[in-house]
Amino acid sequence: MSGAVELKPAAGVVTAFSADEIRAMEEALEAALQGPRGANPLVGAVVIGPDGRHLVTGHHRGAGTAHAEADAIAQAAAVGLDLSGCTMVITLEPCNHVGRTGPCTEAIIAAGITDVVYAIDDPHDPAAGGAATLRNAGVSVRSGLGAEEALDLNRQWFEAVAAKRPFVTLHIAQTLDARIAAEDGTSQWISSPESLADNHGIRGRIDAILVGTQTVLVDNPRLTARNPSGGLAAKQPVRAVMGLRDIPCDAAIRGDDGLATHLPTRDPDEALSMLYDAGARHIMVEGGSRILSTFLSAGLVDELIMYLAPTLLGSGTPALDGLGITTLADAQQWEWDASDGGAVRTLGRDLRLHLRPQRRVALDHQPTRGTAEQAQGGR
Repeated sequence: MSGAVELKPAAGVVTAFSADEIRAMEEALEAALQGPRGANPLVGAVVIGPDGRHLVTGHHRGAGTAHAEADAIAQAAAVGLDLSGCTMVITLEPCNHVGRTGPCTEAIIAAGITDVVYAIDDPHDPAAGGAATLRNAGVSVRSGLGAEEALDLNRQWFEAVAAKRPFVTLHIAQTLDARIAAEDGTSQWISSPESLADNHGIRGRIDAILVGTQTVLVDNPRLTARNPSGGLAAKQPVRAVMGLRDIPCDAAIRGDDGLATHLPTRDPDEALSMLYDAGARHIMVEGGSRILSTFLSAGLVDELIMYLAPTLLGSGTPALDGLGITTLADAQQWEWDASDGGAVRTLGRDLRLHLRPQRRVALDHQPTRGTAEQAQGGR
């Protein structure tokens, strides 16, 4: 390979990365964006041959699916590609543990890959150590290429992991004039059938869905995940209700599957702590304007998904109940999120808007290993 570039990774050791490896990392970062955010980080992997030729690209598609490294190796095997002597370029250190899937380090070694270049260390204690395992097996390992971009790619996930709380997706279905219900309280259905189906798809991959007691008392929702035919999806989220009021015995949310839980608190941090202790690593907050505003005001939203219906009500229930902001200088700033299908999509008659909090500080260091525990179903 030619065109070597000198970069300084986080460890402070100057490492040479070829132009082919740099291009492969750019492709891996793009591939990572195809996956959904949540309990797992977005990860992409590209394999290049000894001559620098691009061979195959993989990415992670969410908890329980093949990791990016295994995805790339499986694609190569499907078309009869021998990866012996090749280089794999990855946006995150290969995992070193058995979770819902096997260790990526073992898959890399078994495939005969002799060189691994990754961007940043994995902060999960059980998953970390992949680089050492690979080196012990005789694989050449270098890190630091694309580190800042890789940190930015998953910055909210890193924050959630370090704080030992679930990754939080907040969902709003509203009209053009930011109403979630009409004056008489009716709200079914503001969103299009396509938006509702998309929302049920998200419910099917999260660990818990969280609403407030007001939503339960007024709307009496089931909060189940449904498949396209309308039946119950195979995987159901825990149905959590946050608030101090009692939940009626006949509330639809209770169901008969034992997945309903009451969190007797109005503190969003405490609610997240309870859900984390119960094993939830990705939750979605729905419900009324009060709970939506509570989580936004607390800065506890990692991902915002808004279904915007081409409808005007003029009055009714506003989507938000105030964020404590009195001047434009204090406004919350968000940015478009290109992951998982893009920042803006048309779903039937609706627009699906996908955002994440605007980057607040420079990402000038890697997350420290040992700052977080293994996420359930994580890497």
